[in-house]
Amino acid sequence: MESLNNLLPLLPIALALVAFALHYYWRRWRHARLINTPLPALWVTYLEQRLPVYTRLSAQQRNHLHQMIHLFLDDKTFYGCAGLLVTDEMRVCIAAQACLLCLGRQGPLYPGLQAILVYPAAFLVARESFQEDGTVADEAHALLGESWDSGRVILSWDDVARGASDFTDGHNVVLHEFAHQLDSASGATNGAPALRRNDHRGSSHTSYQTWATVFSENFNDLRERAQQGKPTVMDTYGASNEAEFFAVATETFFEKPLELQAKRPELFEQLLHYYQLDPRQWHPDNASH
Repeated sequence: MESLNNLLPLLPIALALVAFALHYYWRRWRHARLINTPLPALWVTYLEQRLPVYTRLSAQQRNHLHQMIHLFLDDKTFYGCAGLLVTDEMRVCIAAQACLLCLGRQGPLYPGLQAILVYPAAFLVARESFQEDGTVADEAHALLGESWDSGRVILSWDDVARGASDFTDGHNVVLHEFAHQLDSASGATNGAPALRRNDHRGSSHTSYQTWATVFSENFNDLRERAQQGKPTVMDTYGASNEAEFFAVATETFFEKPLELQAKRPELFEQLLHYYQLDPRQWHPDNASH
């Protein structure tokens, strides 16, 4: 009886461990089931209509993307804001673009992300700004999207749809905000995401030292060009700070890979190794640029 009494304080811990194990194995079973479940035909139609680049993926890539969409939608919660009703079409369109960033990468899909908030159009947020007289005032800014370290991404549906329909202009709010999510997985959103130790050829191209050197040189060059009004393949919003540079570089890598390779070859190579994916094959019409 005394030994039983000694074990009683351990009972809550044991129950918690059992509950954790049951949840873990249930999720593994559910994920295995989802991976082997074909994507609904209507969802495939959404992809073909909303995301033209989808039809340029290889059959293997499309199949892998289908699996990732299933897992993403099972794991993340969508919320409509400002009266918006989030439909399956919206969810699939957003999930597909977010999963494109991870198509060549291994590991869980945005493990720190819990919720995607979707507004009908650009939304207003209050930001503190310093005035000329030294005071601080709240000013409203219209945003297309935001990424939070607290496990949330906020998107404007109008801009999601616009970005998906034209996968060649270098502007894509989903790619941008989910690049921030990848960036923040390293512990800080600073343009230095967690890197693989080696790439698929066993080289050290993705070392933090090489990454820092290439990104710093290209960031400073973009900032100088922005200040001087010179043309650049990347949107000059990337000159705002290192985190925005990585997000804009990601947009350009996926939507203008041939131009990025021509204008910023070292940056292109770093992104190629990081994403373990080559979007140039999706843009054959731009091969002459």
